[in-house]
Amino acid sequence: MELPDPRTHRLSRRQVLRLFGGAGAVAWLTACGGNAPPSPAPTVVSGGPTAAPTAAPTAAVSGGTAPTPAPAGGVIRISNSGAKLPTEKVAFRWIDSGDNQAVFHKQFFPKYQEAHPNITVQYDPLPWNEIQKVVPLGVQNGNAHDVFQIPLNITSAQAVREGWVAPLDDVVPDFARWKAGFPPGVLVDGINTFNGKTYAFPLTTNKRFGNLLLYNQEHLQRAGYDPAAKPLTWDEFRAAAKKVTEQGRGQYFGLIIGGNQLGQWSNFVNTLGRMAGAAGAPPVGGVNGEINWQTGEYNYTSDEYLAAIELLLALKADGSVFPGSLSLNAPQARAQMPQGAAGMILQGPWNVPQWQRENPGFKFGVASPPVPNTRPPLPIGYAPGGANTPWLYAKSPNKAIAGDIFYYLGSEEGQIAWARLVGVGDPPVFPKAQEVLASDPLARKALGLADELMRLSPEPSVRNPDVAQVSLEYKGLTPDFGQTLQGLFSGQIRDPKAAMRDLQDRSEAELNRAIKAATDKGAKVSRDDWKFPNYDPQRDYTEEFYAGLKR
Repeated sequence: MELPDPRTHRLSRRQVLRLFGGAGAVAWLTACGGNAPPSPAPTVVSGGPTAAPTAAPTAAVSGGTAPTPAPAGGVIRISNSGAKLPTEKVAFRWIDSGDNQAVFHKQFFPKYQEAHPNITVQYDPLPWNEIQKVVPLGVQNGNAHDVFQIPLNITSAQAVREGWVAPLDDVVPDFARWKAGFPPGVLVDGINTFNGKTYAFPLTTNKRFGNLLLYNQEHLQRAGYDPAAKPLTWDEFRAAAKKVTEQGRGQYFGLIIGGNQLGQWSNFVNTLGRMAGAAGAPPVGGVNGEINWQTGEYNYTSDEYLAAIELLLALKADGSVFPGSLSLNAPQARAQMPQGAAGMILQGPWNVPQWQRENPGFKFGVASPPVPNTRPPLPIGYAPGGANTPWLYAKSPNKAIAGDIFYYLGSEEGQIAWARLVGVGDPPVFPKAQEVLASDPLARKALGLADELMRLSPEPSVRNPDVAQVSLEYKGLTPDFGQTLQGLFSGQIRDPKAAMRDLQDRSEAELNRAIKAATDKGAKVSRDDWKFPNYDPQRDYTEEFYAGLKR
């Protein structure tokens, strides 16, 4: 899912007062200057006005407009979990980043209230930049939402260590059986389980291929290419983009990129580079992004990354990239495809339901990203755990309600309901629930490519929980990977090898500095925690591989 743009969608004073009340609102408004422009018009969701969900800007993965909800009737059935729920009138508060979560929750919470008329759910879908203000202040003031998402600048280990969140072991009914229903690699030490306790669970999988080749069938067929029949090699990808551009005669181009979102550049290079042999980490940024797990060093100067950059610059030199791509964000680039403005785009499965809904006449295909010219593609890694993770506030007076809701959301029935309402744009974690999506051939293709081309990656914090201390010390780089690639494409930076060497050196130095800062504060951590000599990119990195490591 794309992360929202932190420059937009701030809260209005009225919404702040509703979220916090009293002194908490005064503190928040004072910290923000008290002059926030109005947010999108509030909507009423099962008991309270909330900010409308917003599409979010890109980080490790892109996002898109949420699919049109299917009717909730017959999809969501509230059953008795065995939780001891209150009988008096209760207000239950839930905050998350909206988008596809809002698609589901805006249908789930009304059904939940129908089953429990004494419970009023206040659902607040907010952009991430607001969550980074609202949640910490709520915790500080002792009045946080009952359920929240942890801000992006807070690690799960930090939230647990500082007492923000409560474990679920004594909250979710029939917990042992419920936990056993999750597939491997979802509930993981150092990510959502700590000290033998389970603190959270993801609603959706990280095994979602965010850089599929999505293409205009008419443009590609006219140019003589069929990516669905056979993946395009790098050379064929370049040739196809050039041929489509030539036949477009200025009316359409071979490739379009949402280039004002930095993640679009890094996603292009690391996807192609990793498939070409740079056995690295998912592009999550920060401490772990772009690290080669076999060597423990960053991938920026690898031959594969440099070759992918050369391909990107060659596409530009050929004139095959849609003019103005540098000024487009990902949704804007996506919207150009049904208009026939380009033959190809590298984005994720969230485009599929959106185009099917909004542009039913648009004939498009889903295929593998371009593959290396001379070798089979290497699977790319995805992080353990998952996405769209709700956490229970440690001081919530309504833990039984949270446990009842979590019981449903983490069940096969709840996961199937998620699949039916949200679709392939944000697949659920349960494989059985994903089967619901297979009735649509394009969704089936997107899921199949994820199975074929993705494997579970190592995670340093699973190996050593003290790695979380390094994350707290690590400072972002400027320019970072995306900014450097954007500069190369725009011509502001001239020498790719020199730019990547500079980025490599700065990244290595910053990681070493952060490790030293963490060890100075008592953490037991070293660079070896980022090196996994038994890592095989062709295989899922499961628990037995961690057990085989020597510390």
